[in-house]
This record gives sequence, structure tokens and C-alpha cells, in this order.
Amino acid sequence: MIKVEGLWKSFGEKQVLRDVSLSIAPGETLCLVGESGAGKTTLARVLLGLEKPDRGSIFGLPLSRSAVFQEDRLCESFTALRNILIAVRCDRESALCALEKLGISLEEAVNKPVSAFSGGMRRRVAIARAVLTGAELLVLDEPFKGLDRENLCRAARFVLEESKSKYIVMVTHSEEEIGLMNGKKMEIK
Repeated sequence: MIKVEGLWKSFGEKQVLRDVSLSIAPGETLCLVGESGAGKTTLARVLLGLEKPDRGSIFGLPLSRSAVFQEDRLCESFTALRNILIAVRCDRESALCALEKLGISLEEAVNKPVSAFSGGMRRRVAIARAVLTGAELLVLDEPFKGLDRENLCRAARFVLEESKSKYIVMVTHSEEEIGLMNGKKMEIK
């Protein structure tokens, strides 16, 4: 169980997080919702260890963490397969299988640089890479943006199937995405 108690975070004079407390059980998806600028991404970054809170406590945070950021953060000249294999310890077949589940063909995965991919394809490569790390905590910051309905459903199903006993924290503005991820909604104000 991950527990966050009384978390505060500010940047200069701007108070971003105010006394945030939450808990997440293994296998659960916690969906952070709220207005733009409410601190959802900041909380995600704190859970990833990329930001330090000003005060408060976090208990049970796993050492292995992975993320899909708002930006895809792919190596543009690399293929989808290479983007995964440089970041994840998995075999070629596992990576190709994951990409296929996400609707990216073998031909596309091994022969095209991701710079030639559509935005939705790039997003699915970023999702595959994050999930295949096998990290205990998966943080998803607006992971499905740019995906059409079919690929949104495919990607949500992939994340849930591959992360059954993991902790998942997802930043979203979409009720549909919360439903597809069987998420527990938490509003950040």
C-alpha cells in the first residue's frame, strides 16, 4: 500500500499542493482529476521522485517506477522497437508483441523511425515502453491524449492486462478514460 499524508509543494510563492493525502492499493488505478494548474502533474512527479515535497510523508513507495509523460520523449530517429529496447530489459519478441497489441505492425515497428509515425502511434510506443519496464508503480500523465476511440480502448486494455498487480496513478480530464481504467477518482484542488 502506498500512503501519502499531508503533502505540500510550492514553487516560489505559488502553492501547488495543499495537504494532499491518499492511499493506493496494489492493482488499483488512482485517477487524478482537477482544473489545469491544480497540481496533478506535480503530484505525479513527486511520486516518481522527480520533485521533493515541501512537507508531508509518503510510505510504501516502490523503488521501481515508470512513467508516460505528457510528451512522448522518444528518440526520433530510432524505430519503435529500438525505442523500447534501449530503455527496457526485455527481449525483442516481448517488445514486438506489446507493439502489436497496441496496433503497431511488425513492419512499422522495425522499419520506420518514430519521426514518421502519427501522434497516436508515437503515444502507443511511449505506453508500451513504460509498461514493459515491469515497474511496480506506473505513473501516466494524460497517457491517451491523441488516441482515437479504438486505440484508446486498446491502450487502456493493454495497460490493465500488463499491470494487474501494479500501482497505477493516472492524470486525466476524461471520465471515459477513468471508466476504461476501472479507476478510483481523486480530485486535486
